[in-house]
Amino acid sequence: MTKPEQGTNGNLNIEQMGSLKHWGEPPSSIADELDKQAVVDCGWGRLIFGQTFRSSRQLADQLRDERLGRRDVALYSRDPQVVISQAPRELFIDPSLTYRLNLEFAELADVALAGIKIRPIADAADVEQVNRIYKARSMVPMREGFFDYQQAHPELRILLAVEEQSHQVVGCVTGVDHFRAFGDPDNGSSLWALAVDPQCEHSGVGEALVIALINSFKSAGRSFMDLSVMHNNAQAIHLYEKLGFFQVPVYCIKTKNAINEQLYIGPKSDEKLNVYAQIIIDEAYRRGIVVDIVDAAGGFFDLSLGGRTVSCRESLTDLTSAVAMSRCDDKAVTRRFLSRAGLNVPEQELLRDEAQALAFLQRHQRIVIKPARGEQGVGVCVDLSEPGEVISAYAQASSFCDRVVGERFVPGEDLRIIVINDEVVAAAVRRSASVVGDGEHTVAELIRKQSRRRAAATQGESMIPMDEETERCVNDAGLAMDRVLPKGRRLKVRKTANLHTGGTLQDVTERLHPTLAKAAIRGAQVLDMPLVGFDFMVPDVERPEYAIIEANERPGLANHEPQPTAEKMLDMLFPQTTLTHHR
Repeated sequence: MTKPEQGTNGNLNIEQMGSLKHWGEPPSSIADELDKQAVVDCGWGRLIFGQTFRSSRQLADQLRDERLGRRDVALYSRDPQVVISQAPRELFIDPSLTYRLNLEFAELADVALAGIKIRPIADAADVEQVNRIYKARSMVPMREGFFDYQQAHPELRILLAVEEQSHQVVGCVTGVDHFRAFGDPDNGSSLWALAVDPQCEHSGVGEALVIALINSFKSAGRSFMDLSVMHNNAQAIHLYEKLGFFQVPVYCIKTKNAINEQLYIGPKSDEKLNVYAQIIIDEAYRRGIVVDIVDAAGGFFDLSLGGRTVSCRESLTDLTSAVAMSRCDDKAVTRRFLSRAGLNVPEQELLRDEAQALAFLQRHQRIVIKPARGEQGVGVCVDLSEPGEVISAYAQASSFCDRVVGERFVPGEDLRIIVINDEVVAAAVRRSASVVGDGEHTVAELIRKQSRRRAAATQGESMIPMDEETERCVNDAGLAMDRVLPKGRRLKVRKTANLHTGGTLQDVTERLHPTLAKAAIRGAQVLDMPLVGFDFMVPDVERPEYAIIEANERPGLANHEPQPTAEKMLDMLFPQTTLTHHR
């Protein structure tokens, strides 16, 4: 095998490399590869090697054979504009850039992350965890049965980043060995489908996966590794260039399908919506429901189909009556309705002043203070046990609402249950914001880094506030903001688990005890809510004990992957679209 000509600085003899010469006649080095029509099934779609096709018509026809719900990619195509001309209504050039790393001169040490192990995919259960991350990232999941297929195809290399304590997969990457796939004379490889769990608390997972794949292919004797990245993904491009990748003249061709739609028609609206509205709107577009964005900043939009229009503010719709909404809006009212129905709720009291708040603390030892009205965890202080904390929390809650509620603190796991149309659609344990020490950065620096990652993953909806409550949590752990957090130590920096203050979700729908599901459904019926999110405190999601803390009339439907929250909401609003549009 003759290795491709390239220098240490990335200079390439493009006309002699079948993977790079994208015009005119193919180089002589790949004469034997023509008519191989090499295709690799990557689970989410096929990687089609354009340099192994003799004609643009053959390549276009291969792309047009894409299966429903898949995302095929044709790379290394000669004269890509001619390929597009064979089916201009069906094909387009993807607005991505291709980067290459010369593996012969790459010297990158594997990244050791505290509490994280990089390993190959091991079983079908790993595929389920990878698909959870793909769905959270709006990526196409691997098809059923793909693990067995991958095990029988050595050209595929899938690496996972696994949290050692929880055994949770927090990142994944797919590699394709071109030489094993079709005897590539350029001796190449490529990276695909790099994804990190948006709720991952560890920094550097993506970089560790990329470097692990680089070293894997370098050990196998490959000459280079390519990757495709969206032209506007500045953060990823910065990482790749830091690792030594350089841009090469290679173009992706894809089919015009529902998955790729935003890439070839542009954004549907110039108005930017938050993730909680966008997840619903995307599902509506997919079903052919007309969307009219009324006020993007507030998350207001109208959905219309067959002469019927439903007005929405994120997951709140005009199917929820004003009376039902008022039962959820006031936490004291919510508790009374649920208590009268025989559902378990913690002791609660309206607090008129600081003295009453301190008396409530004396009776219960550990309490919660929060505004009677409000959402997103604003003004809520949890697990208060000291008089000074109570006085400060009462003043904070009073600044948001003229009525303040004291509540007995219930220890346990913070469980969010989404009920739509009298059905439990999703259940997730909400984790409060945490950071993991690396032995180098201070607590404050780690919080800022984690907050930036959460904001990027949620379009700015989830951030860790640098406020008195965060500082209180850090101090309660015996630390300070300017202290370096020891490597591997996990520190909770908030006691509430709201997504808006940096919290994360772990899906537990399949593990939910029937008693908890029945309580949530009964609560929705008592409050007369067609769609509602309940906050439970439970010792274990697989046990029947519980206390309902509050109800949310406008729960966020994002971040509950893999549960079909938006799909179930649209089923309720427009049932005629249900059968033909579920994924």
